[in-house]
Amino acid sequence: MSEPRVITEIEGPLAHVRLNRPDKLNAVDLGLLDGLLESAAQIAADRDVRAVLLSGEGKSFCAGLDFASVNKTPRKVLASFIPNPLRGTNRFQQSLWAWRRLPVPVIAVTRGHVFGAGFQLALAADFRFTTPDAKWSILEAKWGLVPDMSGTIPLVEQVPLDLAKRLTMTGEIFSGEQAATWGLATGSDVDPDKLARELADQLIERSPDSVSASKSLLNEAARRGLRAQLRLERKLQLSMFRSPNTKIARSAGTKGEAPVFGPRTFR
Repeated sequence: MSEPRVITEIEGPLAHVRLNRPDKLNAVDLGLLDGLLESAAQIAADRDVRAVLLSGEGKSFCAGLDFASVNKTPRKVLASFIPNPLRGTNRFQQSLWAWRRLPVPVIAVTRGHVFGAGFQLALAADFRFTTPDAKWSILEAKWGLVPDMSGTIPLVEQVPLDLAKRLTMTGEIFSGEQAATWGLATGSDVDPDKLARELADQLIERSPDSVSASKSLLNEAARRGLRAQLRLERKLQLSMFRSPNTKIARSAGTKGEAPVFGPRTFR
């Protein structure tokens, strides 16, 4: 049997997800898209998972789209461009958007290449840690294309519009250190895994319902009007008042004890 394109391993509250095409620098083919969708669905259904570490096997996070592979199946590629009428996303978009929509925080750990589709996948995560010497680029410009896997939405949330335009129009390659300076990466270090795990441990200490609701609340903030966002705040807070994990947090905080939370109830 062939190796899975995406490896998902769940250890208690933490899910480890790794792109698994190291010989191709984890370049994206249709099989990898399906693997990402399947992995996201598995994690969403597991209410005990509280954080995700997303990385790539081998030397690179992801070198972008594998043109040689996808060009062999033009009919499948064309079909993958057709959007789902209910979701509004096509196969390429949904494979990344699913990670942004996960009800748990996703932490990307990047090194080597973070190009094109890999760049967009990193942006679909909630946090990104990178090595200083990693190479980042919205590489679609090199091929006369535009990013089309939902990455433009988090891009303009992360950086000023003029910088987003510059990077998208030029396709320039820049370092992980520069990505952190611009705010595209959460942090830069020779051991990004350590930084990612430290953050994951912090997140796991909090109520899984509060963390999940906070992700939803902040992801919506940039696209909602004032009244709609305030209404969402009230709605989510009412959900937190009813959450059994909120009671656990309050009780533990009052007693000065470490809380022991139950499964996530918010989604």
